[in-house]
Amino acid sequence: MVWVIILWVLLGIVALFFAYILLIVISSLFVNMKKEYPCESRYYRFLLNSSTFLASKLLRIKLHVTGAEKLPKGRFLLVSNHRSKFDPILSWLVFGDCQLAFISKPENFKVPVYGRIIHRLCFMAIDRENPRNAVKTINRAIDLINRDVACVAVYPEGTRNFEAGLLPFHNAMFKIAQKANVPVAVVTVKGTYEIQKNFPLHRSHVYIDVVDVIPADEVKGTKTAILGDKVREQMLSHLDGGEQQ
Repeated sequence: MVWVIILWVLLGIVALFFAYILLIVISSLFVNMKKEYPCESRYYRFLLNSSTFLASKLLRIKLHVTGAEKLPKGRFLLVSNHRSKFDPILSWLVFGDCQLAFISKPENFKVPVYGRIIHRLCFMAIDRENPRNAVKTINRAIDLINRDVACVAVYPEGTRNFEAGLLPFHNAMFKIAQKANVPVAVVTVKGTYEIQKNFPLHRSHVYIDVVDVIPADEVKGTKTAILGDKVREQMLSHLDGGEQQ
């Protein structure tokens, strides 16, 4: 009798899981990829964060977060190093209350289901080959901050770095903070590069640290190249020693 009850409970859990997945898939179909949404949706933000949380548990990821108390209560520009495709996924989970909207490569918006969800949450594709289109993305990011829709997150390296250290920065990204007159939150992520190698046999430890928050006044009064050098130095100093295990 006990085993029958256990079996029914397990079947119920499995049924709920698949119903949840079906809900996400169906919900994504209602997103119009040709429309530029002016505001994000709490419903789609819930779907994104809740599914990311479940995925992190299934992948056996242990998150270690420090410095989150440094983040401003208002809007800001978040900049981080970029080693893995898991970097933005875990960052939007950890900083869920900040309503992060990432500037990302166009290919990410073609990912089934989640490409639609992040589009609905005002994530922005940037055209690296067309400077005029890139400026449009930067202007939209500024507008999202100014209208208090979201905090914007960018990777100054521009792409994933598969080696130690940091790639050269695209300092134009700091214009977002300057023109929106907001602080810059400097964040480092360690350990995401190991997730694929560790799963399923080993747990992955990921360290997400808010290293510093550069005040809006300092950001506005500093040239982007100098600002980029400062942020780069802060990140390198914090990342010194390589990936933590």
